[in-house]
Amino acid sequence: MSQRPRASLGRVLQDLGDSFLELVAGDAEREREIGGIVIHDPDDEPVHPPGALVLGVGVPRAALPGLVRDAGRRGATGVVVRAPVATDAALDAAVQEAGLALLGLRRGATWSQLTALLRSLLAEDDIGPAEAESIGGLPSGDLFAVANAVGALLDAPVTIEDRSSRVLAFSGRQDEADSSRVETIIGRQVPERYAKMLTEMGVFSQLYREHRPVVVDPADLGADAVNMQRVAIAVRAGDEVLGSIWAAMDGEVTPELTAVLQDSAKLVALHMLRVRAGADVQRRLRTDLVSTALEGGVGARDALSRLGLAGTPVVVLAATLRAEHPDALPVGHGGSGGGTRSGDLERVADALSLHLSASSPGSAVAVVGGIAYGMLAVVAGTEPEERAARLAEEFCERVGSRLPIVVGIGGVGADVRGVTDSRETATRVLRVLREGHAAQRVARLADVHAQALLLELRDLAAARGERPAGPVARLLAHDEANDSDLTGTLAAWLDALGDIRAAAGALFVHPNTLRYRLRRVEEVGGIDLADPEQRFAAMVQLRLLAPR
Repeated sequence: MSQRPRASLGRVLQDLGDSFLELVAGDAEREREIGGIVIHDPDDEPVHPPGALVLGVGVPRAALPGLVRDAGRRGATGVVVRAPVATDAALDAAVQEAGLALLGLRRGATWSQLTALLRSLLAEDDIGPAEAESIGGLPSGDLFAVANAVGALLDAPVTIEDRSSRVLAFSGRQDEADSSRVETIIGRQVPERYAKMLTEMGVFSQLYREHRPVVVDPADLGADAVNMQRVAIAVRAGDEVLGSIWAAMDGEVTPELTAVLQDSAKLVALHMLRVRAGADVQRRLRTDLVSTALEGGVGARDALSRLGLAGTPVVVLAATLRAEHPDALPVGHGGSGGGTRSGDLERVADALSLHLSASSPGSAVAVVGGIAYGMLAVVAGTEPEERAARLAEEFCERVGSRLPIVVGIGGVGADVRGVTDSRETATRVLRVLREGHAAQRVARLADVHAQALLLELRDLAAARGERPAGPVARLLAHDEANDSDLTGTLAAWLDALGDIRAAAGALFVHPNTLRYRLRRVEEVGGIDLADPEQRFAAMVQLRLLAPR
């Protein structure tokens, strides 16, 4: 059994849940550490470390309540059995009594895969002199070492690719393959023309459907650059396809080679999951640190230090998508809420992180509260806000129109409180940009101060339940009753600062028609358009309480 792990059951479910484990019953949110992995054997007296995770391999359904109760008495934190698991009152009561979590191992996932990956995850925080973590005798997550090992077993150059045909790693001896393989290695991506041909031939659908190797005859591709047979096998974690292994090798795919490929696919799956889990851990850690630093308060100073930003003035950037983007969600004011759905927003954060790090190694980016926040270290001899705005403009230009990103720039934060203030300013600006109250994609508070104040006044009025009153209220009621637009006429005239021709052009009417309508505005609304105070009052109500 594994000794002294520090990972909790909730953490393991986060890392492995989609591919391997599902919560059947019980509470997995308690931050109780997993003390080791125990494989249940009914013929042996079990020895459980505190907080053990018990693997119930081959346990019949009728024996589950007894196993759960026994594991609970021995202090286990969870029990894993093969899914699907049919629950009933007796099993639910046993789980409740034991105070642990009952998990299901998804169909397609093997116990050996789960055991190896659990040991790998739990070994991260072992105390004592640590040896290099390994899976299958190879450095954990080192896909290039895995590719070389698989290539040696197959006696052929291989690549490990993801679902999008991006090359994650490759073995040596690629020069023994044909020119198309060389092109793939150089570009770290299967060339689009070959990927399209493989898709049209149904190779990918067959590959992801079967658990056996798929052979691609070079003659079927009809390309001079491809003259070696390709043998591929899908890499799976449970029912999820992570990617594939591709070998450039001629000759028959014997049962022995098939077995090698199938075993190799299982090993590659463990390493790919380990890479993904490690990336997720790093992302979560970075998000926690950035969130703590931006919120201020206890822990903020330490978070800045761990981010390498302690004692360094920073400018906070806030990025999201414009409101018209289908994945956009409302951006809250006052530094809370909103942004985009996780897919596009994570892409925005990753791209922004890469862009900022190229210009300022002392930067940090994370998604917090539905917004991608960047913390940019101030460089001596530069105007910090101008530099941040310039980097944001370059970022928006590189992304282009694929993602309509907008970026708000905060002020300079020289300490914990200053960082919090910079975040709040960047969020205020972002809201103006996102809701389309300013045309630019990047702005500082000075650029959109009036629009930001109007949005905040609108929020205050809405919270108080304010409604239009006086002339504006009378005009709105008249328009609703008579299907007219005297309110729009007044708004256009005010926007044009009383310029009849400009207002008429905006409404696509003749100037004389506009003059007639303005007289009706004065008659119906009881407003004196020559009085600046009445004009200002009407403009404020139209902006805040009756927005068009």
